[in-house]
Amino acid sequence: MKKSEKTALVEDLTQSFGRASIALVSEYRGMTAAESTEMRKRLRAVRGEMRVAKNTLVRRAIKGTAYEALDGNLGGQVGLILSYEDPVVLAKTFTSFGPLGDKLKLRGAVLDGKALTPAEVQALAALPPRAVIFGQLLGLLNAPATQLVRLLNEPGSYLARVIDAIGKKNGAGAAAAPAASSETPPAAAAPASEG
Repeated sequence: MKKSEKTALVEDLTQSFGRASIALVSEYRGMTAAESTEMRKRLRAVRGEMRVAKNTLVRRAIKGTAYEALDGNLGGQVGLILSYEDPVVLAKTFTSFGPLGDKLKLRGAVLDGKALTPAEVQALAALPPRAVIFGQLLGLLNAPATQLVRLLNEPGSYLARVIDAIGKKNGAGAAAAPAASSETPPAAAAPASEG
């Protein structure tokens, strides 16, 4: 590879790292062409890609970036898996390649400048999608406001219930009182006729 090609590749990798939200380093050995094609296709579907380059060129590309922590995972035949959108979706997609077994083995990752172990990537894959997390967060943020509205409405609701109860009580008593006054008791009617 010529020096100009190496420089161009390093610049291209640097730009890819600049756009990436997460980067994974994995070993890949013995994958068939069909398995590799299927894996790349599934990565593209979630706005990710797999890049293969010499370790020395990758080290140059990550030097001074948030992905410098990947350096310890480089060595031997490795591939870089980059995501340009949701890191959780990429982690889920990568862990779905489990049937490949030792053909595709995760060494480590970097998310927001923090190095992640393979176990932490598995934990990331177990998270719900971003939309669900945002919905849950919105529900948490909305809950205090809903409780405040309920609390502010409670005195008015209580007063309305008390007035309704008093009205029903007086309405039932008032309806019974006119019915009783229209009927004259037989004992009161008899003395009036004698006199």
